[in-house]
Amino acid sequence: MSENVYEGLYIFNSELYARNPDEVSGQIAKYIEDIGGEVLLSRLWDERRLAYSIKGHRRGTYWLSYFKIDPSKIKELSRLFQITESVLRFLFLKLDPRIVEAVVEHAKEGPVKPQGEEEINTSTTIGEELEEDLEVVGNIDIIEE
Repeated sequence: MSENVYEGLYIFNSELYARNPDEVSGQIAKYIEDIGGEVLLSRLWDERRLAYSIKGHRRGTYWLSYFKIDPSKIKELSRLFQITESVLRFLFLKLDPRIVEAVVEHAKEGPVKPQGEEEINTSTTIGEELEEDLEVVGNIDIIEE
């Protein structure tokens, strides 16, 4: 049995998570381990307003996990999360084996914002943010033949 390492990002129903965070977040490790996987890291990532409503919810709690599992079990794991009431959305990405250790170590430090920190202003467009950070280096001439 060959195992791959995956990154899992989940958006929890914030209301259910607030009522019972251990139970909601504990489902991730339980499901992965129940089908033969091994959790390398599982942690809170962030809680924020969603860009659009998902299943009637405007806020979501983001949870990040890294786990080893047989690739043939991913479909089964996906099905478990699809029918889980507390999970609004999820995404699994297969990691390149050469970067697994570095990515997991980096994620341990993650961006959970400290208490009292203001939410990021999402009303600014990406272009405006980039304009502030970019310096014009030169011009590009387009030559048509």
